Amino acid sequence: MSELIGWLLDPANWSGRDAIPVRLAEHVLLSGGALAIGLALALPLALYIGHTGRGAFVAINLANLGRAVPSYALLVILFGVFATSARDPLVFTNGPTLLAMVALAVPPIVTNAYTGLRDVDRDVVEAARGVGMGGWQVLRRVELPLAMPVIMAGLRIATVQVIATAALGAIIGGGGLGRYIIQGIARFDNPRLVAGALMIALLAIGADLLLGWLQRRLAVGSRAGEPGEPHGLPISLPTESRRA
Repeated sequence: MSELIGWLLDPANWSGRDAIPVRLAEHVLLSGGALAIGLALALPLALYIGHTGRGAFVAINLANLGRAVPSYALLVILFGVFATSARDPLVFTNGPTLLAMVALAVPPIVTNAYTGLRDVDRDVVEAARGVGMGGWQVLRRVELPLAMPVIMAGLRIATVQVIATAALGAIIGGGGLGRYIIQGIARFDNPRLVAGALMIALLAIGADLLLGWLQRRLAVGSRAGEPGEPHGLPISLPTESRRA
């Protein structure tokens, strides 16, 4: 423990290309980029199949199939692809990690978003349609707010998985905190190895706590509604319905 603390407090580890802030920023950018791309790909698809029910069987099974592919195996395959096509060293080393983490992030986002929308009380949905709402309005003003806690749970799972697994990118020369683990193993430097693992764990736990807090806030918001609204329905009736 004293060696670990000494390594973390060593000024040499806080400056230069291999500094802690540099590796931390690389890890956050890789993880955040993968989550952003995964969310952009998965959420619209999940909202569509959750709202319409069309193509759900194929989409969910493809998402579950993605879970069955080991991230390390996918990383190695993508590394081989990039090795023959990419010339930029930054793309060559971090591209495979980014795409592998996108593949890891998509399944929980798709599954949870679909489940959240399908679990919305059908009576509430029909009530919204009964006051004149169209399909897009029902999705935006009723289904999405009520399903948001479950959607956030999927994003929370994906975030923790991506942050923890992004360390594998260091095996093929990628950046991030995983570099300290690989360096520690290669140099028999246990303080460096443990410090890398500890920082990854703390980053994942911090992200999980933050998203967990946000998920609880959204859960409270989805249950809260104006007096008289069934099931806390977070909608406002059209002007014509109020007058009637």
